[in-house]
Amino acid sequence: METKTRILIADDHQLVIQGIICSLKEVGNFDVVTTNTCDKAFQLIKTNQNTNPFQILFTDLSFDNSTEDSLLDGGEELIKAIKNNDFDIKIAVITGHTETNRVYNVISNLNPNAYLLKSKCDATEIGFALNKMLANDYYYTHEIHQKIMRRNVIQIQMDDVAIQILKELPNHPKISNLEGIVTKGDGSFLKLRTIETKLGNLRIDLNANNNTDLVLKAKELGIID
Repeated sequence: METKTRILIADDHQLVIQGIICSLKEVGNFDVVTTNTCDKAFQLIKTNQNTNPFQILFTDLSFDNSTEDSLLDGGEELIKAIKNNDFDIKIAVITGHTETNRVYNVISNLNPNAYLLKSKCDATEIGFALNKMLANDYYYTHEIHQKIMRRNVIQIQMDDVAIQILKELPNHPKISNLEGIVTKGDGSFLKLRTIETKLGNLRIDLNANNNTDLVLKAKELGIID
């Protein structure tokens, strides 16, 4: 008898869980278990690990039902706990979070096998992600893939001078005030013309309309706090 792939879904909204279940039914015949808390998800994975393990976890990142008694208050904490215990399970984030900095941190630090967006995910994409994960591959939905690629490209282009300018920009009403503050690698100060040229290049790189927009986009990308 063929063994079904066991899938655990963790989400605090029942409608989301039902939507994922409906999509999975269109894709294949799976053994699906659901829970609405990270603590319960972790316990299910832990207690079944040696007897009837789950192969796939679908989890959200934010859980509004977390309380002071919750040991794991969100998807990131759940993923960390799974990885810290070396549980053999593929992890798919399925969430509404598209903020570049959060996406980048989740993928860079937690390395989930898939990252899907609730609002744009259908049975076809879930099936594709499942096949990738079961083949020990990774799948990021198109929008997430584009964000990561752009973030990586911009990160390469950022040098110490660029970071200094972006950090100092909100603190000064005039660009001329940055002269005498921003330094080169040898400790000497950048001239105003060089700062203005650098700012112009940064606006192009980040597709910013003005310096205020530039700072906002740098924060959204996680380049500055």
